[in-house]
Amino acid sequence: MGKHDMFMTDVLIIGAGLAGERAAIESARGGLNVILLSLVPPRRSHSSAAQGGMQAALGNTVMGKEDNPYVHFIDTVKGSDWGCEQDVARLFAETAPIVMREMACWGVPWTRVTTEPRIYDGKEINEEAEKVGLISARNFGGTAKWRTCYTADGTGHTVLYTMDSMVMKYGISVHDRVEALSLIHDGETCYGAIVRCLRTGKLRIYTAKSTVIATGGYGRLYGASTNAVINEGSGMSIVLDTGVVPLGNMEAVQFHPTGIVPSWILITEGARGDGGYLLDKNRYRFMPDYEPDKKELASRDVVSRRMMQHIRAGYGVDSLYGSHLWLDIRHLGAKHINTNLREIANICRQFNGIDPVHELIPVRPTQHYSMGGIRTNIHGQAYGLKNLYALGEAACWDLHGFNRLGGNSLAETVAAGKLIGARIAEFTKDVASNVSFSVVEEHLYIQQTKIDRLCSGKSGTENVYELCNKMQDVLSHHVGIFRTEGPLQEAVSMLRELHERSLYIGLRSAEGGANPELGLALRLPGMIRLALCITKGALKRQESRGSHFREDFPKRDDVNWLKRTLAYWPKDAKEPVLRYEPVKITELPPGDRGYGEANARSKSALK
Repeated sequence: MGKHDMFMTDVLIIGAGLAGERAAIESARGGLNVILLSLVPPRRSHSSAAQGGMQAALGNTVMGKEDNPYVHFIDTVKGSDWGCEQDVARLFAETAPIVMREMACWGVPWTRVTTEPRIYDGKEINEEAEKVGLISARNFGGTAKWRTCYTADGTGHTVLYTMDSMVMKYGISVHDRVEALSLIHDGETCYGAIVRCLRTGKLRIYTAKSTVIATGGYGRLYGASTNAVINEGSGMSIVLDTGVVPLGNMEAVQFHPTGIVPSWILITEGARGDGGYLLDKNRYRFMPDYEPDKKELASRDVVSRRMMQHIRAGYGVDSLYGSHLWLDIRHLGAKHINTNLREIANICRQFNGIDPVHELIPVRPTQHYSMGGIRTNIHGQAYGLKNLYALGEAACWDLHGFNRLGGNSLAETVAAGKLIGARIAEFTKDVASNVSFSVVEEHLYIQQTKIDRLCSGKSGTENVYELCNKMQDVLSHHVGIFRTEGPLQEAVSMLRELHERSLYIGLRSAEGGANPELGLALRLPGMIRLALCITKGALKRQESRGSHFREDFPKRDDVNWLKRTLAYWPKDAKEPVLRYEPVKITELPPGDRGYGEANARSKSALK
């Protein structure tokens, strides 16, 4: 190990987005040494791309009056289609208001309540004078009250920059432009990670008393995604590769209703929350026909399905990039658009050459979020390995069940970061540094051998980019918003073949160092393993729940499927092994969500 740099710390956090940084701050507050690892400089983490806001029951606005954590809890459980852990949802809802106020103290410039009247859905809203200056809130899908705190439509950006300033204040070490290739473990305990420097290509060793995965989602497994190019599920992959830690509910994949066509950049739910409409090719507002109460602000899984139903019925707008629908925010006016929705206005102008003040925005449902992830308990501890934690989108805590409400994930990063970070700090103080160097050497040898084999030119002839594109196509065409047994079975077969081929990749630029082709070749087998977990879980789950919609099993089945999928990948296995655990119902028994298929008007209304 002499030629490899080695770092030792109390807490190693892999991923420096909002979840990782918030947990790092709480751990540092507990007096521990913390190292944050990041693919990119922390302020370029995908958290910065979040637009719309963070849910917290503050009740400061007229439309949020009498809101409280219990109402937020109910909305979250209904939104999850009764797939979440209710004790986690309750803890989250009670913590969210605390962290919003805490972040205000740290410097987040929340949009505040003003006396200026506004028009929403044809009605004038006037705020109470005594609430002026408090944190404001906007409407979001699937909520009984307006509770989404925001900073115009750049919430992730402002909160991440504030959080990163706090990281610097606490003197937390950040090692950026590095990528974790594997965890160091002995099958029972995690001791850190083997990490590749993206500048030099050299391997590093990080050992820690506690290791935390906060690497975000896997959106780039799909061809069309609102996710950044770095979101390839790497944290989930290295945890699955341990063979003993399961991934929970990987078949629960969220499609956001409004990805802009054709770049698939997110157009925030805040655009609809502020009063935007969805229109079809006839410029007809169709959502009230499907969802008379919630209209464009039913939960994301429902709105996405309704949009695709409408396109299937022949009401989509033809384009070079497939059929799409329109998002209309023109009636909100130039002042509101250029202030509260300025980021999406700039996206429309810069990427599509359109001005949303005067023109319609082309949108279509696009892969957006992973409800599934590394299965943890309520304290963020991963199943199966001691001293390993996960939080944020990389984890299945499980706050979101089978559908996440907009605004709940960004709030989850800081709420879970505070709660789990404190737990890590408390736990780590009693952990001894007793890593076995033979275990470290074993994992280092495995990763170095992979790299040497790829760089030798003797590893095979498969093209990594071709395999990656095929994987993306399989998921996009067979494991999308609507799912049936035949295409899912075909997808499993195709992904098995791609996984086998991925073990024989040959580099076109067979050299080490800062080689992006080598980086993808190291990641791709793990990405395909994640794709198989998603697809096999979707094939086996014979019901429709939240974002998982089986056309051949269109009803939710609480008798047989009120349970969570746990996907393991045993050593040398060719596909995942699925097990199941019950979903705990602590307060709110399964019932009607209040929106969705049972609440549509007659289809004759669409003619």
